[in-house]
Amino acid sequence: MLLAQLPTIACALVATCISAVVAQQDDSKPEIKSIPLRTHSLTSPYLDSDLQSRWWDYGGDTLIRADKYIRLTADRPSQSGWIFSRVPLTATNWQVEVEFSINGQGSLFGDGFAMWVTKQRGQQGDVFGMQDKFEGLGIFFDTYKNNRPGVVFPYVMAMLGDGQKSYDKHHDGKANELAGCSARGMRNANFPTKARITYFAEKSLEVELMYKKEDEWTSCFQVSDVKLPSVTYLGFSGETGELSDNHDIIKVETKNLYSPSGSTGTQQKTNNNRNKNMPVKNKAGKSSSGGGGGGWGWFFLKLVLFGLMLVGAYVGFTLYRAKRRDRF
Repeated sequence: MLLAQLPTIACALVATCISAVVAQQDDSKPEIKSIPLRTHSLTSPYLDSDLQSRWWDYGGDTLIRADKYIRLTADRPSQSGWIFSRVPLTATNWQVEVEFSINGQGSLFGDGFAMWVTKQRGQQGDVFGMQDKFEGLGIFFDTYKNNRPGVVFPYVMAMLGDGQKSYDKHHDGKANELAGCSARGMRNANFPTKARITYFAEKSLEVELMYKKEDEWTSCFQVSDVKLPSVTYLGFSGETGELSDNHDIIKVETKNLYSPSGSTGTQQKTNNNRNKNMPVKNKAGKSSSGGGGGGWGWFFLKLVLFGLMLVGAYVGFTLYRAKRRDRF
């Protein structure tokens, strides 16, 4: 009977070990929490009772329809509009989720709109409606292809400006691109299109898009070692040339991201990798390598092996006694 129960006992011990290790690994994942930032968010009706915005300035051809959208450009040639936060974005780690709409009547259209996290604010120019040679981050939703063979448009790309570099407008930013992706279907979508930009200071920048299907996010890109100026403003701008489109901002939700443990995603991963190779002194002053997670994993593994050894020894002893009885 005991032999028949041996596989069950072994499986139970192994399952216990795996569950404990998985639970320990889940606990090592950083818990990221968020705080909404009203000062850098936009929701209908966008304006206060006196038809002004407490937290945002806007200009150029920007038109605000309180029940629907903030229209950076209408579907007319040679338009340029912008909207920028009045106060700096002081969050160290943040996430901006913007719902937008690019739509128009013609089969030829342009040029696109941009999201900005820069030291400059509200300075109109010829880079999607804003001034060139900016300092900070620009994310461009480019709908018109000038001269970039092999790339499908609309195209979403990021550029880090240092205040000196000019945007390579004639080649659609090819010389300036930090990362990017094609987003065919982003224009004239029949459901809300969105972009989600997540930044961990001096660690990582990630852009996700919702344009293929409602409530389905598509990763555009993720890059590491991204550093932005300590004081930046959040803004949006749009531009049309000979070709045109409506470029509308529907909703902006900005959040401050933090971890109760004091670590964020990329930082936690870096610390874990570093700890695996660093010697750690115990209470007796002796050094041992490996983190706490590795110690727990070995503990449960040794526990399972010890249990299996006990079961094996007991079974062997029982068989030995049975053979002796049969002999006599």
